[in-house]
Parts: sequence; C-alpha cells; structure tokens
Amino acid sequence: MAYTQRAGAYAIIADGQYLLLTRQNAQVPEIQLPGGGIDPGETPVQALHREVYEETGFHIANLRRVGAYQRYTYMPEYRLWARKVCHIFISTATLRIGPPVEPDHEVLWMRPEEAVATLSNSGDRDFVQRVCRLRSSAR
Repeated sequence: MAYTQRAGAYAIIADGQYLLLTRQNAQVPEIQLPGGGIDPGETPVQALHREVYEETGFHIANLRRVGAYQRYTYMPEYRLWARKVCHIFISTATLRIGPPVEPDHEVLWMRPEEAVATLSNSGDRDFVQRVCRLRSSAR
C-alpha cells in the first residue's frame, strides 16, 4: 500500500484548567486537538492559526512547539492513506471570533484527564499527558 505524506500542525490549547478540543462529526466522529494539514506555502505556525480558527472560531497566541509524532491512517475526506507527520504546539486561546467555520466541527472544553481518556488517537493523548504532567510539576 502506498501512503501519501501529509504534514499537519496541532495545538494543545489551555485556558486555566481546561483544554480546547474539537469534535469532528464526520462519518466516524473524532475528538481531536485543533489543527490540520499544512497547505503548500504555509509554515506550520501559519497553518495552525488558520486551522484552529476554522475548527473552533478562536485565535491563539503564545505558541511553543513541543514535538512531533507520525501516524498512518486512512483519510476518508481525501480518499487516501496517509503518513501524517503531526507537529504539536502548546498555546493559549485569546479571542473567539465566532463559531467554527469548518462544517461538522464542535468546540469542547475538557480537563486534561478527561481529554486523555477521550481523544481519538494515541499521539494526541500521549502529548496531552506529557504536557500536562510537565505543567503540574512546574508548580
């Protein structure tokens, strides 16, 4: 099977004790970190700002890259098998402009423990666990 490489940028967005997540109500509903594919000509940070706005209606600030992971998955909206390279950032929500612009997306606020139990893929869960463990040990 041939996989298409697809790079993306995703954010762990904290607001106090809650994380901003998105539920994509597609054929197979998924709870995800906000973010998505990096379009040609975009940097990961530019893509992340665009994707977070489209999926949540929020602007974000204070971005810091914390790592990356890869996963192999089928993307039904594009009808392709992809090797996704997921760049993970932490950030804060600053201003909500309105509801999500992208269809079939819903904003969710969850405590980190609930997010770890609910996120649809293991890479997102792992980064949320690591980031939240670091934040609590820094207090």
